[in-house]
Amino acid sequence: MTEDNGPRARPSRPALACLAFAVVAALLAGLPAAEAAGAVEDPTILFRQGDGGFHTYRIPGVVVTARGGVLAWCEARKFTAADRGEIEIHLRRSIDGGRSWDNARQVAHLGPRLARNPHMPERKKLKNMGGPDEQTVNNAIVIATRAGPVHLLYCIEYMRCFHVRSDDDGLTWSEPREITRAADGFRRRIDWQAVAFGPGHGIELAGGRLVVPVWLADYRRADGTGRSLSHGSGTMVSDDGGATWQAGGVAIRRGGESAVAELSDGRVMLTARNSDPRNRRLASLSDDGATGWSEPRLIDDLPEWGCMAGFVRHPGTATFPGPLLLHSGPDTDARVHSARRDLTVWGSRDDGRTWPVKRLLRPGSAAYSDLAVLPNGRVICVFESGLPGVGPTGKPGEKKERPWAYACIAATAFDLSWLVWEREDD
Repeated sequence: MTEDNGPRARPSRPALACLAFAVVAALLAGLPAAEAAGAVEDPTILFRQGDGGFHTYRIPGVVVTARGGVLAWCEARKFTAADRGEIEIHLRRSIDGGRSWDNARQVAHLGPRLARNPHMPERKKLKNMGGPDEQTVNNAIVIATRAGPVHLLYCIEYMRCFHVRSDDDGLTWSEPREITRAADGFRRRIDWQAVAFGPGHGIELAGGRLVVPVWLADYRRADGTGRSLSHGSGTMVSDDGGATWQAGGVAIRRGGESAVAELSDGRVMLTARNSDPRNRRLASLSDDGATGWSEPRLIDDLPEWGCMAGFVRHPGTATFPGPLLLHSGPDTDARVHSARRDLTVWGSRDDGRTWPVKRLLRPGSAAYSDLAVLPNGRVICVFESGLPGVGPTGKPGEKKERPWAYACIAATAFDLSWLVWEREDD
């Protein structure tokens, strides 16, 4: 945040020395520093462009269930890479901390096919958004609860919202139940023509409330580029284990894709993609995750690249006491898609007031990402990437001679020690 109300974490001298040694060794070995230091796993490709007859896989998310299972999902885009068209939600599951994964399965929408959304921003009408019989299943978001049930919310055509539930760690799911009426509760603030969750994951608060971020847009009001002048980020919540859902408040007007985390004092922080020309992430706070959102403030330490970001609370470990906040995304403030690169992780130990810890997780083209915490304290990151060897032209991370961050969705994991936090006893 812009004000500094807490102590800043700083790398200790021993930690910096160890890091410098690892970097030098990596350079000598010709390997990325993270792998040479041994704290970051080599990435596993979960979804690869072209596999299964799908053109592109995009918009990843990840959670760790109460039983320790890892669920990773994404949009499987059938014919083009566009945001609308024939799109399914595919999920993969790991029961060994991400070392191995089962086959991808379609998990939503398994109900009747629904009509297309007639509303679309002008700039998208110029692109191929699919024919009249195609169906867009978009912006899936998952909550893994402490008691075990897993909730998956998703949208159809950016205009209808659905909920399904799994009681067996994502193996099977309930019949879809429409919850669009909850999103209609936002219409007093934004008379939306498009609604979407997250993307990424939602959370369960200490008191049991389920919270999912949501963004909304009204395309009837637009600027000269066709971008909506009436849009915003907020939350939807459930206080009865997902049986019913209600609209919370609009936290950030002119906000876009967003993420939420519970702070150490029980408040909820929502951070959002935005179009503020100062190119910094926006954040707002609420006591209950639904109402009374604070005036949005820029987070000086976090660049805004016009891109979804990973955001998670880490409970901490014996070596690195928590709670901590982690944020992931491209390390750039350029908003063009070709500039999405260098996937980076930032850390905060003062409830997001400052973010003094920053480290490159994966060099090269990268875009959307999500974060989750494994039972052993390691952090798993699922991210869009242009990893070498999987670019559509055969060149590493390139398409049409430009950087291409959407060749695959990959997963990696790292220890908190990799972020070079200062130890409490230093």
